[in-house]
Amino acid sequence: VQLQASGGGLVQAGGSLRLSCAASGRTFNIYTVSWFRQAPGKEREFVAGISWSGGRTYSRDSVKGRFTISRDNAVNTVYLQMNSLQPEDTAIYYCAARRFEIAMLPNEYSFWGRGTLVTVSS
Repeated sequence: VQLQASGGGLVQAGGSLRLSCAASGRTFNIYTVSWFRQAPGKEREFVAGISWSGGRTYSRDSVKGRFTISRDNAVNTVYLQMNSLQPEDTAIYYCAARRFEIAMLPNEYSFWGRGTLVTVSS
């Protein structure tokens, strides 16, 4: 499966963005998809993940209540709605896919899209 992330941009603190991860391939609906982010000088970190059916989601503590992950398998797309953005959310955001359960380590994902940059100004 091939992934393409989009929707990044520059936003003021407190603002919102919605990221999209569009997938090609006829078997998209069997993959767990997660969002990761990487800030300058930092390691890539898990942000949120969603199971193949959309029935299970999980997100890191620092984004709970602010970010929501969802998917629409009819259009092969996973979304990350980001509200109340803060400067510490500034990073390149990547989407990634794997079979089976949501995992939090980057090396457990087989497929990656090119990232989209999110910049939050204070």
